[in-house]
Amino acid sequence: MSDPTPLTGEPPALDLVNTRPAGADLLSTPDDLRAWLRLEADRSDEAAAFAAAETGAASLAAVRDVREHTARALDRVRRGEPPSAADLEALTRAQCAAPAVIEPVWDGRSLLAARRRTGPPELRPASWLAEAAAELLADPAVTSIRKCEADDCVLLFLPAHPRRRWCSAARCGNRVRVARHYRRHRPAEPGPGSS
Repeated sequence: MSDPTPLTGEPPALDLVNTRPAGADLLSTPDDLRAWLRLEADRSDEAAAFAAAETGAASLAAVRDVREHTARALDRVRRGEPPSAADLEALTRAQCAAPAVIEPVWDGRSLLAARRRTGPPELRPASWLAEAAAELLADPAVTSIRKCEADDCVLLFLPAHPRRRWCSAARCGNRVRVARHYRRHRPAEPGPGSS
């Protein structure tokens, strides 16, 4: 059985797609979305800001919509096929709903380029994720993305090592190795006619 905890550590758009493990949806409520954004917060200032903000049904619906378009486009692009125009247009619309602006900010000693997102607050997380999806889809490494080799896992990962086979060594790798060990070392079952 799959672990219900979101897998994080991949590019944000891939982490988003992975919030739909086999038979589950880890973004079912606005609270789920906030919890997932908190998990992403260590890797992104934007995610940290969104995790601290109030997210409601509109934020959740927009993020789930981005997730669906990203998953479909990613499925095609990683196989070397063109994504549908509808999926690309949806990702572009999501970005335009709350675009990012690089704002020059004086911090008292120097000028900084601060990134902030404009547009309705409830659409900002989806806009950030749609932008992350566009970056991932355009990255040549996208064709390297793999599906976990565990039988009951559908999670995707971008392998840092060519021999990586599972979404997570702790999540699926150990489970597969334990099952393989058990199959090799279980006692032989008695055959027909034996007593």
